[in-house]
Amino acid sequence: MAALDLADDPHPNKCWLWLSIEGQDALIFSRRSAVDATESRRKDFALDGGDVISSLPSSSRAIRSQYTKGGEFMEITKAMALFDRLRGAPRPNSDAPTHDPPPSRPSKTRPPKSLRDRLPYPRSLPTYSGPYSVGIMDIEVPAASPRPFSHIKRHGEHLLQLKTVLVAVYYPSAFGSGVGKDPAGYVTWSRQTWLGRPRLKTAQGYGLFSGLSQWLAVLWYLVSTWFTKIPAFRNADLATHWSPLQDSKTSGWKIKNQRGAPPNGQPEEPVFPLMIFSHGMGGSRTAYSSLCGEFASYGFVVVALEHRDGTGPRTFINHPAEGLARYAEHEKEDTVNNSTVKAKRKFDTVDYIFPKNNPMDTSPGNPQGIDGELRTAQLALRLAEIDEAYQLINVINRGDGLDIAERNLRKAGSVGASSRGLKGVNWSGWKGRVNVNQVTMLGHSFGAAATVEMLRQKKDFHWAKQAIIYDIWGAPLKPASNLEQRINVPLLAVNSEAFTYWEENFKTVTSLCEETGQHGAPSWLMTVRGTVHIAHSDFCILYPHFASVFLKMALKPERAIDLNISASLEFLARVIPKPLAPFHHSSRSGQILEQQRLEKLPTKLRPDEERKARRLKLEHETRGRVNPKLRRRLKKVGGIHSDDKEIWMHLVPTDEVLEQWEVKRAAEAENTNSNLADRPATELI
Repeated sequence: MAALDLADDPHPNKCWLWLSIEGQDALIFSRRSAVDATESRRKDFALDGGDVISSLPSSSRAIRSQYTKGGEFMEITKAMALFDRLRGAPRPNSDAPTHDPPPSRPSKTRPPKSLRDRLPYPRSLPTYSGPYSVGIMDIEVPAASPRPFSHIKRHGEHLLQLKTVLVAVYYPSAFGSGVGKDPAGYVTWSRQTWLGRPRLKTAQGYGLFSGLSQWLAVLWYLVSTWFTKIPAFRNADLATHWSPLQDSKTSGWKIKNQRGAPPNGQPEEPVFPLMIFSHGMGGSRTAYSSLCGEFASYGFVVVALEHRDGTGPRTFINHPAEGLARYAEHEKEDTVNNSTVKAKRKFDTVDYIFPKNNPMDTSPGNPQGIDGELRTAQLALRLAEIDEAYQLINVINRGDGLDIAERNLRKAGSVGASSRGLKGVNWSGWKGRVNVNQVTMLGHSFGAAATVEMLRQKKDFHWAKQAIIYDIWGAPLKPASNLEQRINVPLLAVNSEAFTYWEENFKTVTSLCEETGQHGAPSWLMTVRGTVHIAHSDFCILYPHFASVFLKMALKPERAIDLNISASLEFLARVIPKPLAPFHHSSRSGQILEQQRLEKLPTKLRPDEERKARRLKLEHETRGRVNPKLRRRLKKVGGIHSDDKEIWMHLVPTDEVLEQWEVKRAAEAENTNSNLADRPATELI
């Protein structure tokens, strides 16, 4: 196979395609940036021609043969455009972007849905694209230290109290998940409903949160997602195998549940890295199941909290089996309040808390600003719940999962629980299987604010080694009061386009990333084009027409989640030290975070001032109200097309910061390996 001498390239600012047949079919092309044409930026790619052909329509074989005949050269503007059209891909980016809505690109391949999920009703969530099946556990346990937060009271009681902690644990599950009998011996496997139980009361809570009639909200969910289930198997065994050395983008869903060989020097059973996720306003432990489940399918144990701080639409706090007697001693110390009426109930209900005399304090440009006292207290409660959740996983990881099962309040007969509770969980299989010393903190919106606040309190949360913040709401944050509070761990900030246009908030997230870089840790700030604030959650996936028509979301919801996951996995592959975790096998690097930095923020889709941060503004409103699937099809035909990228990169770490971090990461890995080698096997839990 011949080679192309790039040094003699007559057109340094163009891309060239070279297709030739010598011995075997092969495709070679080189790209040179019009901005940076240095030798270090040029890359050659050699791919097996057979694989390339198999991914193209059959009609392309003759065309490909025509262009490879004789090993001729063709300008990319002619040959590559046709080549991309045959693949169904968008046209190449021009040097001068138009900043229209981003082009439609295919989402990751996923396993086929079950027959139930293929039906038009109820609406279904996409299955997960990673190499692992996904299990889920629902756990609520009494808090180790019940207490109130702040002196704010309503109806004579503390408004914010820590009594129990409620989490959904998403994790990579073992072979056979979903097949045959479940671990408890039931003939059918159980999957958790997306709408929290009891669904009637939860739907009514969403009505109060959104300002709609409660019964209108009930009707809305009844005809859409009342019976929607999360594509994860309840109480499945934790996976004991390494994933293959492949990824879903190149190998698709077929690699799911295939066994890979352990990396050199690694145990037969992998130790999975831990993530803790904090939801945003109106969220819950299941509202981000697509995001959390995707991470789990790539080999993470994800603990998704349901906060009891009055930021969710409605949540239920079960009382311990001994009733409120457990809280009596705390009541004497004025650490927990329970009215006479509540003392007779088996659970408490916490609805969304609207700030007094300032119910819309989250709105951009609100003249009253935010309710600082309430939001500060809510952040403090969130941090306490995060710490409780971390301690819960530590108990499981020590091999004391049976203790958690005994204390679990989400069991048959309790509010919000499945009749199966934690039946069938193989707790011994969890012993020593979670890396609790290398934790990634995730958060969306107000949850991202909690993440930043947690990173500032290093002594209490020393185990948080990196963080990812999605569409942070920065208003409740206060600047670091001293050097000790400044962020010094790797940080990835992912914005929706709608939030990027919120200038004050964008300045906040920019300053956080710059602060991180100034203290020796790499940070990235990016925007996913054509997206809105709720695109990080399941809501846009379940209600795509609402997102398209009313919020003007231009990117396919599944694609938005894919971009979030891909960027996050690239980030984690760079910053998490070895020994290898399973996700290193199935993640791809250099696809998103190495994109060129955007010099100037375009404003074509910037919404009007009164709609800032809530939605986008499409140039053609009529076309914007077309069914999103039809609109994407029109793009493929060519009538509606854009040459813009799906990602804007705003901040990237300098080469010096990256090099310093690589040295630090290598030292941490060496210390980890030496410490593990010196410890008895019985202590490695």
